[in-house]
This record gives sequence, C-alpha cells and structure tokens, in this order.
Amino acid sequence: MKLVRPIITAASLALLVGLSFGCAGFYGSHDTRRQSSTVEFLYPKGKDLKQRPTIPHMTLPISVGIAFVPESEERRRRGYSIAEADKRDLLEQVAAQFRELPYVSRIEIIPSAYLQPGGGFRNLDQISAMHDVDVIALTAFDQAQHSDEGLLSITYLTVVGAYVMPGEKNDTSTMLDTAVYHVPSRKLLFRAPGTSRVKGRSTLINADAERRKDSAEGFAVANEEMTANLKIELDRFKLRLKQEPEQYVIAHKPGYKGGGATGPAMAALLTGALAVAQWRRKRKV
Repeated sequence: MKLVRPIITAASLALLVGLSFGCAGFYGSHDTRRQSSTVEFLYPKGKDLKQRPTIPHMTLPISVGIAFVPESEERRRRGYSIAEADKRDLLEQVAAQFRELPYVSRIEIIPSAYLQPGGGFRNLDQISAMHDVDVIALTAFDQAQHSDEGLLSITYLTVVGAYVMPGEKNDTSTMLDTAVYHVPSRKLLFRAPGTSRVKGRSTLINADAERRKDSAEGFAVANEEMTANLKIELDRFKLRLKQEPEQYVIAHKPGYKGGGATGPAMAALLTGALAVAQWRRKRKV
C-alpha cells in the first residue's frame, strides 16, 4: 500500500499536467486562417503587375459577373475554405446591389470552380467570353480565428494597399473585399470592403461548434458592411461616368436610353443622395 499511494499520486499529477498541456494545446493549436487574395489571383508571383490598364469602352446596359476569388491549393487541401452554398448566399447580397442599377441588364453569379488559383486576367478573359460579361466583381476574404494562446492579426493586401486588423484573444476577425474590374481594359472601376469582429465565448467542450458559429456570424456582418459600402461606390461610379468623360468611353445599345446618360439635374440629385447616405453612416458610428 505504501508503494501504491505514491504511484497513484504520481499518476494523478501526470494526468493533471497532461490535461493542462492538452487544454493549452487545444486552445493554442486552433488558430485558423481562411483567405483568398485578389492580388495573388490577378498577379501570381508579381506577373503582369506593371501592366497598365487602358480606357474602358463600355456599352450600356452592361452585364456583370460576380465571383469569389479562389483560395490557394494548399488552403483548399487543409479545409480552410468557405462552403460553395455559403459563398453563393453572400454573393446574392452583392448581386442585389447591382440589380437596382438601371445601367445593369444582367447579373451572373459565377461558380468558384470556374476560377483557378493564380488564373489572372487570362482566366477572367475566359469567364468573360463564356458568360458574356465585360465587368466582373471579384470578392476576396480573409478570416482569422484566434485562440487563448495566440494572437493572429489580419494583414490583407488589397489592390490599393494593405489593410491591417490587429488580433485579440478568442475572437474572429473577418474582412471581405469586392473589387470590380472592366475585363477588356484591365481597369479597376471601384472596390468596397467590409470588416467585422466577433468576440469568442467558447468553452473546451463546445469550442468547435462556437468557432463555426462565430465564423458564419463574422462573414455575415462583414458582408452587410461591404454591401452597404458597395451601394455608395456604385452611386459614385455612376457620377464618374458623367463627370469624367476622358476616363470612360460610353456607348448605348439600340433602344437603351437610361443609365449613364443622366443630365445635370439627376447628377445633382445623386450627389445629394450620396451625401445623405454618408451622413447616416457617420451617425451610426
């Protein structure tokens, strides 16, 4: 009995230590990163980065394609992706903003399988021809989920510069970014970002389920902000079509009389509407 008690005590101690390290390892080893990059897709390894866009020749009304930028093969294999059904749900909200525009005739939601990692503008040319669209909205994402033991900040390189979101313990940081391109001219027309942060509240028992829930909530909130920003950018773009004729060559399809042909009165009205929308957003902050 004298030998048994020390053995039991030692075993208990070893078990407690093991559990302690197991818990720390559980939380510390569950930092995850889901990410796709418009820059990496369009300019793989810096290819064609110096290519200069030309002046877009656009015939109104336009057809628009919308797609998620593909993740790298490595991230796909590791399962750090978004389900195709969830991608479509998010893109439907983006498409709704374009459907309200008089100068847009058709919206095509393009399956992720049609875009290849590092496909670049050659890939966009194929999609443009296949779906008969000259304008494509590319949505990229970056989501980091942090555990108790680690801090994982988002540093996302957009087409106009880097965006940084510092990480905190037990939270989910998400960024969505939609960049709209005129494919034939390679010109970026505009972009709209959206971000969110969901504070973690999981325990050891339900950690995985809570992370999945936080991930879905993070994408939903970021997408809501992004679509709101997209609406503002679409209004700005409509004004630029009139105010910067040297930047865009606009033609109309037979029978089309709307969209980019607004007069001074309508331009003033849109400017006022844009100012009101920005004022409302500032009041919410």
